[in-house]
Amino acid sequence: MPQTDGEGAVNVVMGNAPDIGDALLASSQVRKITFTGSTAVGKKLMAGSAETVKKVSLELGGNAPCIVFDDADIDVAVKGTLAAKFRNSGQTCVCANRILVQEGIYEKFASAFSKAVQDLQVGNGLSEGVAQVVILILYQFSLVVSLLVSIFVEIFALSKGAKILLGGKRHSLGMTFYEPTVISDVESDMLLSRNEVFGPVAPLLRFKTEEEAVRLANDTNAGLAAYFFTNNVQRTWRVSEALEYGLVGVNEGLISTEVAPFGGFKQSGLGREGSKYGMDEYLEIKYVCLGDMNRK
Repeated sequence: MPQTDGEGAVNVVMGNAPDIGDALLASSQVRKITFTGSTAVGKKLMAGSAETVKKVSLELGGNAPCIVFDDADIDVAVKGTLAAKFRNSGQTCVCANRILVQEGIYEKFASAFSKAVQDLQVGNGLSEGVAQVVILILYQFSLVVSLLVSIFVEIFALSKGAKILLGGKRHSLGMTFYEPTVISDVESDMLLSRNEVFGPVAPLLRFKTEEEAVRLANDTNAGLAAYFFTNNVQRTWRVSEALEYGLVGVNEGLISTEVAPFGGFKQSGLGREGSKYGMDEYLEIKYVCLGDMNRK
């Protein structure tokens, strides 16, 4: 194991990630493992920490739902959903992956949302006005493409009738750019709904009732972030409580802040980052009982 060069020093170890991880897991000197990344790797680290009983903090994958109720302000919903879905070209763990729209507002929302997405400028992230950038790694780009292909297979097999409203192909700027994409009439059993797409692809699903929306939103092993839009105060509290997610945005698409606890339910991880609760993950509680205190 590397040695610190004085109190408060930080070691950055470069090299083969699996080998480094194995060394950290095996060492009894390491009392805490914290990891941000895929659920699959998080599970391996959690299992490897058992041998030396390490504390573990895991911030893993999401599959965030974004629910638009028919009593929502359409402009607020479009703006918030755009931010939740397309921040960093859809490449964050809290990006909306499934956009559930109530049938009474579905067509109006789909039209307004598609127009807003169409106005997003794609290009160099350092250029002024650019909102959509490259898919960060070629593997992730391949995943976006493969999921889009798979939806057509499922449409053909299940006769679901989903269709591309916007985008759906590589951008003319190059192979690592993908057009911001909106797909309508997606079904909850399609691969595009079941997998987290780390890219600029927005699937729109219909729902009829509040109960159905909550059921669809919770129908996943993930539980990091969720969003919903409504002007009904009673619904705000009902749905906030019913959603099985660690972070919930109500009429807001950008919910992350260092002063609030960040973390997920279910297989989206363990523990919290940020706020005072983030410090608790690195502390141990000690109880001291003092007896016979009458002595002088």
